[in-house]
Order: sequence, then C-alpha cells, then structure tokens
Amino acid sequence: MVVCGDDGLAHRLAAELRGVYREQVTLVVPPAGRRVRQPVVGRARAASAALLDMVNAAVNRTGNGDPGGADRELDATEPTEDVLADAGVERATALALVYDDDETNIRAALTARRLNPRLRLVLRLYNRRLGQHIEELLDQSATLATGPGAGTGAGAGSTTVLSDADTAAPALAATALVGTSKVVETDGLLLRAVERNPPRPGEVADPGLCTLALLSATSNDPAGADGSEDSGEQGPQLLPDAAAVEAATGRGTVALEQVSYSGPPLPAGRAGVPAFGELFSRRLRWSLAGLAACVVALAVALMLVTDDHPLHATYVTLLDLFSINEPAHNKDTGRQILQLLSGFVGLLLLPVLLAAVLEALGTFRSASALRKPPRGLGGHVVLLGLGKIGTRVLTRLREMDIPVVCVEADPEARGMATARRLRVPVVLGDVTQEGVLEAAKIHRAHSLLALTSVDTTNLEAVLYARSVRSRLRVVLRLYDDDFATAVYRTLRAAHPGALTRSRSVTHLAAPSFAGAMMGRQILGAIPVERRVLLFAAVEVAGHPQLEGKTVGEAFRAGAWRVLALEVSDGGRAEGGAPERARESRLVWELPDTYVLRGSDRVVLAATRRGLAELLGRRARRGADV
Repeated sequence: MVVCGDDGLAHRLAAELRGVYREQVTLVVPPAGRRVRQPVVGRARAASAALLDMVNAAVNRTGNGDPGGADRELDATEPTEDVLADAGVERATALALVYDDDETNIRAALTARRLNPRLRLVLRLYNRRLGQHIEELLDQSATLATGPGAGTGAGAGSTTVLSDADTAAPALAATALVGTSKVVETDGLLLRAVERNPPRPGEVADPGLCTLALLSATSNDPAGADGSEDSGEQGPQLLPDAAAVEAATGRGTVALEQVSYSGPPLPAGRAGVPAFGELFSRRLRWSLAGLAACVVALAVALMLVTDDHPLHATYVTLLDLFSINEPAHNKDTGRQILQLLSGFVGLLLLPVLLAAVLEALGTFRSASALRKPPRGLGGHVVLLGLGKIGTRVLTRLREMDIPVVCVEADPEARGMATARRLRVPVVLGDVTQEGVLEAAKIHRAHSLLALTSVDTTNLEAVLYARSVRSRLRVVLRLYDDDFATAVYRTLRAAHPGALTRSRSVTHLAAPSFAGAMMGRQILGAIPVERRVLLFAAVEVAGHPQLEGKTVGEAFRAGAWRVLALEVSDGGRAEGGAPERARESRLVWELPDTYVLRGSDRVVLAATRRGLAELLGRRARRGADV
C-alpha cells in the first residue's frame, strides 16, 4: 500500500492500514520543514504498528522476506513520476492520494495509472462533479490497458473518489438534530443511530432495525471513561448479540433506525427568487392595497353615475387615473368630480410605484449579499468556520431545514458563496473577539458546531459559549485524539447536564479511505463514543463466512452483522439480448433463516477489525506471532 499526502489524513490512513489491516505501507509526505504535525492516533494502533515493525525487522534479519517490502517513509514535496516509482507504485496493490489540493491528486493519479494500470486508486477530491468524471476516465483507461476481460477483481485497476468533508459531514451535522446523534446514507436511504437511555424497570426497549452498540458503563458518569478504544470493559460494546443486550443493565444502547425527513418544505427563498412578501415592505403593501381600493371605488361610482358597463367604467377610470382621458368639461357635475378624484389618486400612485420599484431592486440586490441574523431568532445552530468541512455541514443542515447562523472571519472563505445561495445569515468576524458570538445569538442557540481548522479557536469559542449558556450542545472539531479526549472529559465533568462531542475529521474519514484501498465499498461510518462503526456493501461470493450461511449464522458479535440485502428489478430481454437497466433497492429486516447466496450483495455493519478479518486481502502476517 502506498499513501501520499500532506496533512494528518495521510498519517492516520497509514496507521489504519498498518494497525488494523496489517498491510505494508509506504508513506510519502513532504519534508520535515513543510510537514504538518503527525496526529496522535491512539495507543492501541501505535502498539499494533510497533508489533508490525518488529515482525518486519525479524523477517528482514532472517532473510525470509523481501527487504524492500517493509514499511518505510519517503520525503517528497510533490508526487512526481520519479517519487511514485521510488515508492513502488509499479508493484503496489493500492495507492491513496490524499493531498489537500485536488489538482495535485489528479495529476498524480494520471501518472500512477500509466505506471500501473492494475493499481487500485483512491483519490481525495473536494469537487464531487469533477471526481465523477475523473473516476470514469481512470477506470476506462485501466480497462483499455488491462483488457475488457479483467473484470473488477483484484487484478483489475479500479478508482474510488472520496471526500473527507463528505464522509465527516453527516456525523457532524447530525448532532444538531434533536434526538439524533449519528446518521449515515446508504444508496439515498437515511439511517439514524439513536442513543437510548437504559430502560426503566418493566419497560421493553425498542431495538429498531437492530442494536448497534452498548454504550460505556460509565457513560452517565461525568468523570468516567470516555469510551476510547483502550477503555477495556468500561468502553462501548459494538454489535452485541441478543444475550449481551439482555444481560446489560444500566447501560444505554445505540439503535439503528430507518428514517426520512418529513418536516415542512424549505422556504421559497432558497431558490434565489424572493417571495412577494419579501419584495415590498408592509407599509408599501398597505399603500398599494389602499390605492387599489380607491380605483375600485371610483369605477363603481362612475358606473352608478353614468349607468355605464362595469368594464367600460373601469377603463374610463384608469384613463382618468393616468391623465390620458379627455377633460369632462361638457359632462355633468358628478362625472367631473369623479375625474378630478381619479386624477388626484393618480398623483398619489406615482410615488408609490416609484417606491415599489426601488424596494424591489434593493431586495434583489440584497439577495446576493450576506444576511444578518433576524431579530428574535432562537433554537438555531451556530456554525463556526466555512471552510471545506463547514461548507458541507452547512449544506447538510439546510437540507434538513435546520436554521443556521454562520460565523466566519475570512470574507473570501470557500463557503461564503454557498451561504449566499442558501440565504443563510453570516456574521463576519473573529470568533475569539468579544461580541461576535453575541451577534450570532448564541444565548438563544440550540447547539454550537466549532469547525474551524484551529483547535484553540474551537476550544475558546466553546468555553465562552458555555459561559453564556451552560446547557448549550457543543461539537468540536479537534485534531489530536488525546487532546480531544481530554477536552471531552473536562467539559463533560464541568457541564454534566449538557451534551458535548469532540470529533476529528481524519478520525471519521480514515476508515472509509482504508476500506476503499482494500477494495470494498464503504457506505459510511457512525461514531460510537470514541470508536467507529462502518457500513459496507459486500459481495457474498468468495467469503466463506457469508456464502451458504443463514443471516443468523453469518452474524459474529463484535465483528460484523448483515443488515440488508440488495435486490435488482429487471431481467434479460428476449433472445439473449443484453440485460436491461436495473434499479436496485435494499431489503431490510431480513429473517435469520435466509441463506446468503454467492450472487447476493449485502449491506453490513462491522467494526474496523471485523471488516479487516472478514474481507482481508490476505491472511494477516502476524497470525503466527
């Protein structure tokens, strides 16, 4: 495995491949002078990496292995052709390009595909539309180079385009939903993982689709363990069996539910065209209504005085209103009085029409400008930072029709255009300065998402917000796991009645990137305290733990569990013609007696180690150690 990157995702992805999947990894990173600090990825993974280093050293000393296959780290500013060749791309199984710049990843991917057409490529791209085209281009290039008969197996080159922002955004945005802490999308279907308190005596807990995890035994203790991977028996128990769920007393559960948004429709302002009520002020609307009533009254009066037809009377009234009718000096007194009144109303109409035009132009002009938080706003989400992650989270929140107020210090930030398009209020200013959070109505907010790229800025904003409102729900984006753990414990102990979450984007994204490098489709990841549960789409064929077994027999507690079966609608045309287009759908709540066939494709939930054991590319090298 070859991993190329210039930030924390590269280091964490390398640690994931070494510690969980036991793969030999070549890490290509910038020189020490231009390198970001390496994240702390946990003592468990560090121990696994150390064990793997010991195994490699023993193999090299005995001469029973390939010395060039040991884990190594290369310093390179850019992934040029020489650098990729030196990293062994020609002999590698998979290459991950996780630079922060899309152009760098695309250029390196094109070079790597030419060097090794059978290479499995995993790219990190923020531009999703461009990513789809690049994926099709690289897959077509691999097919032409290896031949159409190569298929999609281990010997055929494949391309997977992922985005760390898209992978982490659902988990971050879901914390703003009442009663929901984690969500994942599976082929357009929204799944929700709900944390439930321990059932009271006599109550029966609703398992939903299934019970994903048992929470830490000390989850209700403010100073207790935080649910990290080293928590031992105090930590969460992922994918428990029925006996473990029944035996667990006093522990909360995480249940999986299938949900769909059924709230009110989004306001018409999202389309970019203001509603009629927003075009004109209330005073102007009343003025227009009064003038219209005057015109109707004049038309009715003219009809009564002259016994004219209603349509003709209205026509003559409008001519008098706009002063384009002949003077009624030869008419009777009543007709002359009505003409004078119509002319007077016409004089009043001109300034009102001018005001309406000016207000409409001002409204359309302000539609493309930043909005300020409206008066009386409450129950909203305050989002700090409109970078890559913040922009994706903002889009998710608006898709769920959640009111948001953004705070950004850079007027040229990546997400400013998105905020204008969605007409989301934005407060420009440094969140560490006094008065900025107050302008975002933090004292009436429901939750705070601190998603800037600076840990201390996020922490300072959260601490100040908690001083304003102690029970505010907060979510922090922090870089290091150890730092996030310490912050989580301290805030939970200081404010036991408020919900606190600390999340690392690389911690949420690395499992999906590692799974893609291993050649499997990761649908999403759900954090359970400080651990991660993966959802993957897997072909049953070739996996003896699944093929030929029932759903109940294929379940292994703490490792993996089959959740759904993918079925396709359609068939073959007459005469042996190629298959017609098929639409796939997922069947949930499978009976335990259903036998999995080799042609089936299933969606399963698994831990990282369980997925590595179930779908490992090869047997673990440390199995005999």
